[in-house]
Amino acid sequence: SPAPREPSLCRTASPKHPSQGSVMAASMKIQLPSVRHAVLRGSRMSGRGTAVAARRTSNRMAGKVSLSVTAVASQDKIAVPELRSDADSLTESMLLHFQYTLGEDPTTISSSPSDAYRALACTVSERLAANFKKTQDHFRKTDPKYAYYLSMEFLQGRALLNAVENLDIDKEVRAALAKVGYSLEDMVEEELDAALGNGGLGRLAACFLDAMATLDLPCYGYGIRYSYGMFKQLIEEGFQKEAPDYWLTLGNPWEIERPKVAYEIPFGGKVTKDGKWTPEESVMAVAYDNPIPGWKTDNTISLRLWGARPMQEFDLSQFNVGKYTESVASATAAGTICSVLYPEDSTPEGKMLRLKQQFFFTSASLQDIIQRFLDAGHTDWDTLPEHAAVQLNDTHPTIGVAELMRQLMDTHGLEYAQAWGITCKVFSYTNHTVLPEALEKWSTDLVKELLPRNMQIIEEIDAKFAKAMKDAGVEAEVIARMKPIGEDEWGPGSDVVRMASLAMAGSHTVNGVAFVHSELIKTTVLKDFYAVMPEKFQNKTNGVTQRRWMAFCNPEMRELITTTLGTEEWIGDMSILKQLEPLAEDKDFQAKWRACKRNSKVKLAEEVKERTGYDINPDSLFDVQIKRIHEYKRQLLNTLRCIDAYTKIKAMTPEEKAKLTPKVVMIGGKAAPGYAMAKKIIKLINSISELVNNDPDVGDLLKVIFLPNYNVSFAEAIIPATELSQQISTAGTEASGTSNMKFAMNGALLVGTLDGANIEIWEEIGEENGFIFGAKVDEVDALIEARDTFEPCADFTAALKRIEDGDFGEKDTEFYQMILDALTGEDGAHYLPKDFYLLGYDFPAYIKAIEEADELYRDQFEWTKKSIMSVANMAKFSTDRTIAEYAKDIWNVKATKC
Repeated sequence: SPAPREPSLCRTASPKHPSQGSVMAASMKIQLPSVRHAVLRGSRMSGRGTAVAARRTSNRMAGKVSLSVTAVASQDKIAVPELRSDADSLTESMLLHFQYTLGEDPTTISSSPSDAYRALACTVSERLAANFKKTQDHFRKTDPKYAYYLSMEFLQGRALLNAVENLDIDKEVRAALAKVGYSLEDMVEEELDAALGNGGLGRLAACFLDAMATLDLPCYGYGIRYSYGMFKQLIEEGFQKEAPDYWLTLGNPWEIERPKVAYEIPFGGKVTKDGKWTPEESVMAVAYDNPIPGWKTDNTISLRLWGARPMQEFDLSQFNVGKYTESVASATAAGTICSVLYPEDSTPEGKMLRLKQQFFFTSASLQDIIQRFLDAGHTDWDTLPEHAAVQLNDTHPTIGVAELMRQLMDTHGLEYAQAWGITCKVFSYTNHTVLPEALEKWSTDLVKELLPRNMQIIEEIDAKFAKAMKDAGVEAEVIARMKPIGEDEWGPGSDVVRMASLAMAGSHTVNGVAFVHSELIKTTVLKDFYAVMPEKFQNKTNGVTQRRWMAFCNPEMRELITTTLGTEEWIGDMSILKQLEPLAEDKDFQAKWRACKRNSKVKLAEEVKERTGYDINPDSLFDVQIKRIHEYKRQLLNTLRCIDAYTKIKAMTPEEKAKLTPKVVMIGGKAAPGYAMAKKIIKLINSISELVNNDPDVGDLLKVIFLPNYNVSFAEAIIPATELSQQISTAGTEASGTSNMKFAMNGALLVGTLDGANIEIWEEIGEENGFIFGAKVDEVDALIEARDTFEPCADFTAALKRIEDGDFGEKDTEFYQMILDALTGEDGAHYLPKDFYLLGYDFPAYIKAIEEADELYRDQFEWTKKSIMSVANMAKFSTDRTIAEYAKDIWNVKATKC
């Protein structure tokens, strides 16, 4: 490698404001250490060829940095200094980064929190990178079987606190920050959430990575490095507005760019009958590693994200003739691929972009997996399944079945039969829905246009699969429903590629994500496959990481539990929390438990005031529903409950009001930009909020708050403060849910239906410790059929009448007519049959469950007892258990500790 040039950022910057030159007390005098850390920064990059040892020495007399370089023979070893993590070393590293990485004057550090955060992030990320390199070196040496988790989204949240806690340097970081005038909490607030996901699917993937690292499993996560995330949610006059989420504005100190790890991704063009593909365009997928640390281990794995770059960055010939836009057209087109998560797909261009995204990251990931297999010296392709297990998270990456076939056949010369045998042993597929319309399908015309060679392979898979099913005695009608290519029963009748069917054909295992969900897919969306190949089906009930969702986001409860139990081992083994059960009725422990909860409520109240302008009383019952806005999740049921409660409060006497439980109902979540119904629900919630929260007759008896721009870091404030969690989806529609687990782990009681993981949670904690209502899974179909003869209760009808009468605005525009049609209109007035999600049927039981919760809350001894019992019995819902089951039952991957 050539000798590096003297870095241009190694300078002393002038203070941004003259008055900031010396803002700290004399006792906080900063002395900039000698510059000797460049080799450590360089150690984060992989390089080949002649090694170079660089040593920097500070030349104070000349006021500059000199650099001496000594070439070292490739066979010699370079002794890289160990990164120390004592407080003084961390402070020193921060100051060096502040001046030499950021180019800022270190005397201004205490008045520049944003830059201080970036300097701290660089400091901590170096230590992560050291463990990451150590882990990768160990994996290369031991050559284990890897598990690869492919997901369109990873909702990571903030990285700083997670890294500090997992590196076990919390005390040292706090001491280092104190020297420059900050707390760790100050720095955490400076970090922007990584905008790489939307909802439960992405957050589950992030929790899984945490568990993989903690369990010392050789794993990679693969996804896309989105520039702007999904969107930042703004609320203007009650309406959701979408804005770009500029999370990369100041760069990402937690990632390691790998420009040498890049793969060509082809699109469009033509393909011959014998499979020779001539693409119309190609882009390069470039790797960015995001180290993921584990708890109580040095093992640090990677979330490898792909960024898109053009094959030709800039066309000088176009530029020279004045075609400036055309000269950067290829760069613009490549950048579009990674711009936004889930682009609006109501247009042909939107559909094209979504499929392009899915193929882009899946193809790059599979090329990377194969390259790792080859780099380890393997030459027998039949052993690939012994070294790689690929988990497809939902249908988004299932184009990978055809793409692995393409790479094995076209790039590496395998015959179809051998390639198919390998493919079916490599892939496994996680299903996340029982809604047929939610199973992804792509028009065959679209796939042919964008991925002509892959479409050719899918057609061959389809034909051979149909023949195999016929040979197995499967009826033609059933085969037609199972084939990867078929008619779209939810669309205009054109042929589509059914991505779930492609996944089922090319995977050795399919799993659901909760027991009831895994049973339902056998009788609904995947029933034909279960009848023919039942051995493929498993259940893997979801979990969440107790590190982020208990220990890190709820430090006061963590301290109480740790002090009480005399150990922090519960953070790695939640079964230890069972020891809290005998304390559930201990009045002194209960008082401490309630104090923790109230402190969390006070903090959330401050956040709500800042975001919405509303004051809420921390002594009220905090009643929360935070989820992606969707009809089956039934935020509308919760909204109608608020209308009902408001109507009844207005009719009460002062004596009756005195008996009520004051409550704050909080609802948060984003609506997909093209989902009109969800957006109208958000508007209705905000309209109710404006009326109720400003009514002096109601006061603190009821507040209704819409929580804007709900994301991971906001959830970390909401969940510890919540006392009643709404888990109210129609039975049989929620695959699992994971917010239910997070809330229960933090002592909230659940009100909900027997749906998804709610069932298993109540099996563990006891049904008496929650509020169950509503139709059961085996009752839903009959109730849907009987909707035309069903008469909803008077309170439900009255709530709808208030909407119709314009009590919540929009009276003359019929803005809410879509909501009314969905619940009471004739079939055909809405895109789903009337009250398809049974809000009218479940409403009376729901109101009764809410009233039971209100009554119990007035008995704080009993409420707190149930809260403690919930936490004590949530061990099953740790992702450590979930991932251990995946590793053992599906991937056959073993732990290997570095």
